[in-house]
Amino acid sequence: MTKLTKAMCWELIAVNKDKVNKVGVAVYQKPISSECYEGRPQNDPPLCIESNDPNVAWKVPLQTCMHKVPIAAEVRRSKWPEEWSSRVEKAPYWLLTSHIGVYGKLALEDFTADFEHWKRVVNKSYMNGLWINWSNVRNVMDMRAIYGGFAAALREMKTWVMNVVSVDSPDTLPIIYERKLFGIYHDWCESFSTYPRSYDLLHADHLFSKIKKKWNMMDLIAEVDRILRPEGKLIVRDTVEIIDEVENILRSIYWEVRLTYSKDKDGLLCVQKSMWMPVEVEIITYAIA
Repeated sequence: MTKLTKAMCWELIAVNKDKVNKVGVAVYQKPISSECYEGRPQNDPPLCIESNDPNVAWKVPLQTCMHKVPIAAEVRRSKWPEEWSSRVEKAPYWLLTSHIGVYGKLALEDFTADFEHWKRVVNKSYMNGLWINWSNVRNVMDMRAIYGGFAAALREMKTWVMNVVSVDSPDTLPIIYERKLFGIYHDWCESFSTYPRSYDLLHADHLFSKIKKKWNMMDLIAEVDRILRPEGKLIVRDTVEIIDEVENILRSIYWEVRLTYSKDKDGLLCVQKSMWMPVEVEIITYAIA
């Protein structure tokens, strides 16, 4: 281990061993520049080639190479982020003004507009108009997070929010992490890696309409039913057509519709999962023989 860490330019900071159980602990520190990499007698493990993107993180095979330490001011991970809680409201330092954001504006304007939008929606609508007792809400999932604005708007609440970034959407997960929020990549055509009935509230902003273009929407609703606890809430923002379709399906499995609202082509739906379970049906074999 020591030989390998030296080859990787990691510095040994401390070594300690417990006198009772004899378990040892070693603490290593990664270098803050690439000077050591370039001065090694052997390039082993080698440095990654320039085209190897260190920011790609979804279904990427492991490679035996190291990326150079970023030093340019505009490059991600070149300096420490802002302290909490100011960092949750500020755009990352590496979010360039020349970049175009997810919603079509310049990146910084896009980020700010998204945060202001969700603060307004949460404070003026979600906190008072959906008949949700937020004191009972602990685990929340934003099923289609963009910049993490919905989670940021809930930062004063005693909630834990999982931000899910769809794998076929722009890669905004680094921005979510920079805000010190939780997040993960996921393909909603697959099951989400969590125990059943783990979440108190699910939030889906124009997710169902995107899924319907690729897969059967019923599969996603079944997954929602699996991971939401009984009497948990689902908030759906989508087109009016999708809202109507989702509402009809959830009514068929006896979910309680708390609120439905539409304006122009968009709609809002808030539903509560019920305690209902299918009744076991006895099959009479002679009747179908």
